Amino acid sequence: MSHFAEHPSPYLLDEAPEALVASPNAGQPSYIKDHRQRLRSRFRQGGAEPMPDYELLELLLFRAIPRRDVKPLARALLDRFGDFNRVISASDTRLKDIDGVGEAVVTELKIVEAAAQRLARAKVMQRHVVSSWDALLDYCHTTMAHRETEEFRVLYLDRKNVLIADEAQGKGTVDHVPVYPREVAKRALELNASAMILVHNHPSGDPTPSGADIDMTNQIAAACGALGLTLHDHLIIGKSAELSFRAEGYL
Repeated sequence: MSHFAEHPSPYLLDEAPEALVASPNAGQPSYIKDHRQRLRSRFRQGGAEPMPDYELLELLLFRAIPRRDVKPLARALLDRFGDFNRVISASDTRLKDIDGVGEAVVTELKIVEAAAQRLARAKVMQRHVVSSWDALLDYCHTTMAHRETEEFRVLYLDRKNVLIADEAQGKGTVDHVPVYPREVAKRALELNASAMILVHNHPSGDPTPSGADIDMTNQIAAACGALGLTLHDHLIIGKSAELSFRAEGYL
């Protein structure tokens, strides 16, 4: 008896043999094939805007899971994480907690996350920050708003306020990230930067600064002042809003 006869439904997880990856419709039930063709056609004709999150997720999952109906998995992901953005931004570990999610699904989701971040980044790098402020905020939200732990980034600018570097200085827990003011200022000198913008996220979703956030900002501002550097702002990114230290009078 052949291997397939002994195991009539061997592809319950997202991993599929190379033959099926190369020919994803092989052995696929006709109703699944028809549904996928209809969904792809709607996407090509009308774009993503009118599509609900679960259908956009289905389109991604088609590539990772060649033969199975992926709508239940798309629904399960949205039930757990809330929306499309939070699904693709979720950690590998949390994604794999969902029944049916394996390496192939995680890889597809993380490719999309990386592409979204790269597109947003391209709109701000080597651009004048003041004239592209909205794009800068969009980039910060794309890369940081849905993270489950705090991350601290520094945007380094040249004398014309053009963004020349965007660097993660540290990652931490759900409510703390270690930051070293001297290292931030030292890195600015290495890059020949003249100014900087600090950015970090609050996984809680509330961008209100903590006492530690204010103290750390003051320390970095003092270090910048001693070296002739300008600290333009410190942005705290929440789930759907951001707070500017400059606008709120903290700087």
